[in-house]
Formats: sequence, C-alpha cells, structure tokens
Amino acid sequence: MRPATATAAAVTSLLGAGAAAVAAGRYAGDVALKTPSGRPLPADRELTVHATAAGQVTLTRSFTSLRPGTYGLTGEGVHAVAGPVIDQAHQAPDTVVRRLERVGRGTLVPGAKVRLTPALYSGDPGTALGLDFREVEIPGELGGLPAWFVPGPRDTWVITVHGLGTTREHPLNVTGFLHGQQLPVLDLAYRGDAGAPRNPDGLSHLGESEWRDLDAAIRFAVRYGAEKVVLHGWSTGASMALHACANSALRDRISGLVLDSPVLDWATTLRALAAARGVPSALLPLAVRAVQGQTGLRGARLLDTSLPATLHVPTLIFHGPDDTLAPWLASRRLAARRPDLVSLHAVPHAPHAAMWNADPVHYEETLRRFLTPLM
Repeated sequence: MRPATATAAAVTSLLGAGAAAVAAGRYAGDVALKTPSGRPLPADRELTVHATAAGQVTLTRSFTSLRPGTYGLTGEGVHAVAGPVIDQAHQAPDTVVRRLERVGRGTLVPGAKVRLTPALYSGDPGTALGLDFREVEIPGELGGLPAWFVPGPRDTWVITVHGLGTTREHPLNVTGFLHGQQLPVLDLAYRGDAGAPRNPDGLSHLGESEWRDLDAAIRFAVRYGAEKVVLHGWSTGASMALHACANSALRDRISGLVLDSPVLDWATTLRALAAARGVPSALLPLAVRAVQGQTGLRGARLLDTSLPATLHVPTLIFHGPDDTLAPWLASRRLAARRPDLVSLHAVPHAPHAAMWNADPVHYEETLRRFLTPLM
C-alpha cells in the first residue's frame, strides 16, 4: 500500500473510531439524562406484591423492600403507602411484610409489580391533603410553568422543588407540615415536567439551567406578596436552589435554603445514573464528555471556591451515606467550608432524596427548628 493510501486508510479508521466513540458517548449520556419526568430512579427496583391483608402488604424481599421508614408504593394504575417492616409478622425467606398505611389509587393485588418511591401522595394538595390551593402559571424563560400555591398568613414563602425521578407530587410529603407552620407554599413544576416546556436538547441539565425556572418562581412570589422566600429542594431541585442563591437578581429575598440530597457534582451523578441503567463502565467517561458538549455543563461548579464565598443564608442539608446517586461526601465538604451557615443532618439507611421517608418525625422537627427564626 502506498504511503498516501495507508495514511488515508488510517485517518479513515481513526475518524470512524472517533465517530463511534462520540455516538457511544451520546447514547450513554442520553440513557442517563434523556428521561421523562417522574421516571423511577434505577435504585427503585421493581418488586412483586405476594399478598395483602388488613393493614399489611407482602413484597419480594430485597434491600429495597427492607428499607426503614415510610414510602409510596406505585405501579400500573395503583398508588399506596407502605409503612415500616412489621417485625412481629411472619417473614418468609424470600418476602417481607410491611405495614400498609393506605391505598390512594387503584387496588393492590397479588402478582402486581410495584416500586417504592419517596413520593407518598398522588394528586394535588386538595385531593391528596385536603388543603385549599390554587393552580398558578409562572412566566418562565421557555414558557409558562405550572405550580401549586397553598396560601398561608406569613409573608415568608417556601418554594419547593422536586428532583430526579419524581414530580411536584414529591414535595407534598412536607406540604402539610409547612402549612401547619402557617407558611405559604409554592410547589413548582419546571422545564421537562408534564405541562412545562422542555429543554431544547431534551436533556436534564441537573439543575444548571433549570435553576432559572426557580428564579422565575422567586420573582412570582415577590410579585404576589412574599417578603422573603425559603428554597426547599430535593436532588437536582436542591442544586437549583444553590444556583439561585448564588446567581438570582433577587437573592437578597432568599432567607434560607433546605437541601435534601443535593447534586453537587453532576459528573459523579451522571456516571452513577448511566451505570445503574446498564451503561458499560468503559462508556462512562465518554458519556461525561458527550453531555458536556451537548449541554454546556462545566463540571462540579457547585463545589468550586465561588459557592462557599457567595453563600449568604442559613442552609440546612439532609443527606446520608447510603445515597449512591449524589454521594454525601460533597455535602460534608460544603458544610465544613461554611460551618457558620451550613448545618448537615446525616440520615442513615435512606436512598437518594428520601431523607424524610427514613425518619419523618426527626426530619420535620429539625426542619421546624431551622425555619422558626426565618419566618
């Protein structure tokens, strides 16, 4: 083969390999981030309902079904609430019996496939909690953003923002508690959610562009009477809250942050999501590079030196060592860098964004103490 021909063949092979690598990386990134709002997270393994009885449900035994705490139980046409494992019940080697708190929609029947989810409620604040509320539309940069507004007499509002694998139904876990503290609650649906605009590229940006929808919610709250706002976010919603605190033109109206399982290092979370959804480990670095190219994500910005310097409000973090999607080491580092403002409450045995589920009583008492001076 002549040198020119050999060179051309080598270049063609390299270009082919490069194109294949780009395609593989884009595929891996899409698997992780191009998912509809509310799709279960990879850790939410499917379980089989083996039996039901008065106040009991028997599920396939697994690490998931043995989690302590209270969780939603969701499947095709059904939503229920599963309480703690019943120690006194007969536990077969391959099943586990949990307390069945209620069935809110559909019927649990043996053989049904279900998943544990951190969202306890299905519906809106009226149907799920019996609260007066209004459906409002917030003007966002991509279009109208639906939100639920639960009024309260105080002039400090709480804006709640869900995260990965959930919808605005997830913050209903704490909406009743917040309403009991007489705080108005604005529960936001943002880009990519049902009824809201989608990101132009169809991908989740893990909070780095979505925070501008939260900024729009802050403007809405101030326009309609809020003197101050507390931002309460889960997962990527917590990351959105941090971005808003650092970058919003109305950041002086933010009086506090509550962060549940914050995604502080997007690349680590991206790799974890892709791996849990079956992407081979060899493709994970390609996925990170591909997503960077597609979305403009710039790495672990929330952990750089600017965030601790710009953080200016009391911040409460709920996070724990069992979170495999957003490792809590990053939360520990943030708390260590601003001990004057950041309080980290460790929650063991809780998966991603389910810190309330593992111990609702302790969560709400800690939240009450944090919010009281901010009201």
